[in-house]
Amino acid sequence: MRDDEPQWVPPAADPEEPAQVRRILRLFRPYRGRLALVGLLVAASSLVSVASPFMLREVLDTAIPEGRSGLLTLLVCGMILAAVVTSVFGVLQTLISTTVGQRVMHDLRAAVYDRLQRMPLAFFTRTRTGEVQSRIANDIGGMQATVTSTATSLVSNLTSVIASIVAMLALDWRLTVVSLCLLPVFVWISRRVGRERKRITSQRQKQMAAMAALVTESLSVSGILLGRTMGRADSLTQEFTRESERLVDLEVRSSMAGRWRMSTIGIVMAAMPAIIYWTAGMALQTGGPGLSIGTLVAFVSLQQGLFRPTVSLLSTGVQMQTSLALFHRIFEYLDLSVDIAEPEQPVHLEQVRGEVRFDGVDFSYDPEATERTLRSIDLTVPAGGSLAVVGPTGSGKSTLSYLVPRLYDVTGGRVLIDGVDVRDLSFDTLARAVGVVSQETYLFHASVADNLRFAKPDATDEELRAAAEAAQIHDHIASLPDGYDTLVGERGYRFSGGEKQRLAIARTILRDPPVLILDEATSALDTRTEHAVQRAIDALAANRTTLTIAHRLSTVRDADQIVVLDGGVIAESGTHEELMLSQGRYAQLVRRDAKLPAAIPAR
Repeated sequence: MRDDEPQWVPPAADPEEPAQVRRILRLFRPYRGRLALVGLLVAASSLVSVASPFMLREVLDTAIPEGRSGLLTLLVCGMILAAVVTSVFGVLQTLISTTVGQRVMHDLRAAVYDRLQRMPLAFFTRTRTGEVQSRIANDIGGMQATVTSTATSLVSNLTSVIASIVAMLALDWRLTVVSLCLLPVFVWISRRVGRERKRITSQRQKQMAAMAALVTESLSVSGILLGRTMGRADSLTQEFTRESERLVDLEVRSSMAGRWRMSTIGIVMAAMPAIIYWTAGMALQTGGPGLSIGTLVAFVSLQQGLFRPTVSLLSTGVQMQTSLALFHRIFEYLDLSVDIAEPEQPVHLEQVRGEVRFDGVDFSYDPEATERTLRSIDLTVPAGGSLAVVGPTGSGKSTLSYLVPRLYDVTGGRVLIDGVDVRDLSFDTLARAVGVVSQETYLFHASVADNLRFAKPDATDEELRAAAEAAQIHDHIASLPDGYDTLVGERGYRFSGGEKQRLAIARTILRDPPVLILDEATSALDTRTEHAVQRAIDALAANRTTLTIAHRLSTVRDADQIVVLDGGVIAESGTHEELMLSQGRYAQLVRRDAKLPAAIPAR
């Protein structure tokens, strides 16, 4: 144990546990019909199995001593039939319960993925990718044993316990009392063990999430390039080794938590038959009412049948308490508030002209902060027009572009498309209306065709080619050995920066949005590649409302309107010629961009 780890103290009861258990049970509600069938199979199986000790008693006390071969044959056949029926019922209940459990896990995975898909961009900027993956893979995967077998185990063991106790009472109530006297102690021990394992499991899952995040970041293409070029491969390996060692410690502690206490329960239960024999023998020697050999053997058989499901029931309780930590982590994601939600009565626009207007827009990434990233932005871009936004780093240029497709919602004011507040539009309308080409081009590890069809799944090969030709990338794709079936590689690393940008432009051309946002789409490219990409962008921007976030000012000279942002406010606006004549902030930026002396007038 590390020095900075808190020492274990006896855990107090969690007041949220009952509510959490009820929530878990609600996950099984859609499958209550199948679970009811499992319950019937379990009950029938338990009753059949309890009948075997009574038949055994008759074999030992009546059929064999009295030489009744017919009765003996009938009883033996009955015992064999009971075993067959129990086995068949067991297979059926396992099939149904496993199916239900897997469906519940599927529902959880789908619900978590759906919730994450609806989370705002801000959530992903502050959450490590590996953490998200760990919640879906490790946490839900860790619950598999619980959701696939717990329900059946609970019903099966509980039914067996009740049936066994009733049968034991029917045979001899005194021996039953002796057998059950320690049961409350066992229940108390199992609950203590369950709480301890729950705490350790929570720590273990956090550690697994940390390892997943490290693997995702350091073993991606970008991570490998960074690690090797910075000479940090060895240190990353050492860091992973340390994280892995911590996980080993938690895994061992999780496995061993309460192991001695649970073993004590097993030892006591294993010793109970000897205690029963001793009790029966002492009662006989002291002149008490004796028991027949058949009754004694049948009772011990029932007792063993009681102890096995009792131990299993206690273990299931421990497993459920341990799984509460996993469910808690999943419910944390399911309970995340969706800050950007579709309105209850969304507006659907069949045709989008493309007019974009910023009406008194204020924005802050932290709504409670006094400083705002954007303040009092009033802009109108007519349908088919072009607006370029320039300014120094941190002035709010990209933030402004995020507000149109609703990657963030405004803090104050409105953003409108064709006169409708984007917060009132349906997500489908907004996705069809606005296309984004950013500096960070993302391509899936799939074929070129699959990456293009992500924008339009039903696109024909001819449409793919037309989009690629418009984006000035078709000739390069055609020159590849597999053409449009070529795998682009992890994050598109088989293609250059300019090629990836043109693929992204072709993808957006397929989408055919009336409003186009270009967020510094050429800022990371060399001059020659920029010219090729710019030609593709010009083809894409034709007849569309275009909002360009520019780093290189040479790309925005022909914009209908240029806005200079500084400190989140509009410092000046106008055409290129008007702004150059005013010799304000824009002219300074142009001179800096062109690296011309301030005394030389820029034209």
